[in-house]
Amino acid sequence: MAKNTKWKAAAQQAARQAKKAAIAAAREADRLMRIAKQRVESSDAKQRIKRALQKAGRVMKAAGTAAVRAGIAAGKKAAKG
Repeated sequence: MAKNTKWKAAAQQAARQAKKAAIAAAREADRLMRIAKQRVESSDAKQRIKRALQKAGRVMKAAGTAAVRAGIAAGKKAAKG
């Protein structure tokens, strides 16, 4: 019987260690999931900002082109004038 109790104690200790390792692994997985989620959110935010800046750049370019054309037209009108 002594061998049987010794075996049971060893099995229980191994089970406790396995449980601790599983809990630690679950905590680490949760931490990694939080980090991955933050990166995805920040990546999405970066993409939104990039798109907004590109759109603003196109608008500014169009406004600049329109201003140059208006200046040229005003200059031509003044020269004729």
